[in-house]
Amino acid sequence: MRPSMSRKGNCYDNAPTESFWGTLKQEMVHHRRFRTRQKAQAAIQEWIEIFYNRIRRHTSLGGKAPARWAEEYYAKRKSA
Repeated sequence: MRPSMSRKGNCYDNAPTESFWGTLKQEMVHHRRFRTRQKAQAAIQEWIEIFYNRIRRHTSLGGKAPARWAEEYYAKRKSA
């Protein structure tokens, strides 16, 4: 991860991160109760790795999941 390089007060600097946390809370966390912290961590990690990165479509990536977008991106770079 790369640290922020923008000026103080730049509201767009953290927008992708804030969007991710909002999505996580709205789609996953606020709809469930967990018996233990470990169960919450496991469920959230699974949601991120399986659903968010591999299945959920992102409008900022042209309607593709991040894993699919990355595959296509690196395939294009490799063939160029």
